[in-house]
Amino acid sequence: MIDRSIPYYNLILKCTKIYTMPISLSEGYSFKMYEAGDEKYWAKLEYEIGDFLSVEEAEMYFKTNYCNQIDELKYRCVFVVDTYGDVIGSCIAWHDLKDNNTVASLHWLVVLPKHQGKHIGLALCQKILEIFNEHGEYPVYIHTQPWSYKAILLYIKLGFKILKTDTFSHYENQYKKAIKTLENLLPESQFNQIILSLE
Repeated sequence: MIDRSIPYYNLILKCTKIYTMPISLSEGYSFKMYEAGDEKYWAKLEYEIGDFLSVEEAEMYFKTNYCNQIDELKYRCVFVVDTYGDVIGSCIAWHDLKDNNTVASLHWLVVLPKHQGKHIGLALCQKILEIFNEHGEYPVYIHTQPWSYKAILLYIKLGFKILKTDTFSHYENQYKKAIKTLENLLPESQFNQIILSLE
């Protein structure tokens, strides 16, 4: 479970070049694209990891922010299901505004805790980047925060850079506070990976 006692500061990442690579899901897992009604599964995922106070709140958020573009959602919202067909992870290849232009942005990477450690998050990110690449949508932006440090290290492995000043959507770039939090949080070897990714 995410440690939400870690201070929350906006951290912005960007990937300017998408490297296509084979996507490998662990045995027993498979991808599933969004279908009508799947917002219930997404809401359950996000509630279970603590991103929303209730399943109903999470579902309303999804409907408000994504279901008004349902045709795009069908090829941009990716789920991972286990051998029982249960949804255990998700990520969305979406878009936001930057200086009145639309930019690609990766939204809501989530994998249930009991399924973590099996490279499912990596496969989801690769699938999302593949979608962006197929549509010629890059650079790709991500908004995250220090308590998602495991995801940040994953994004860096996939070619994302941490931005010191640039941002997108409505986010204030709080790089200095976020990077200090990560420095105090991470082992030196992991923090050095982050420092090498700065842009």
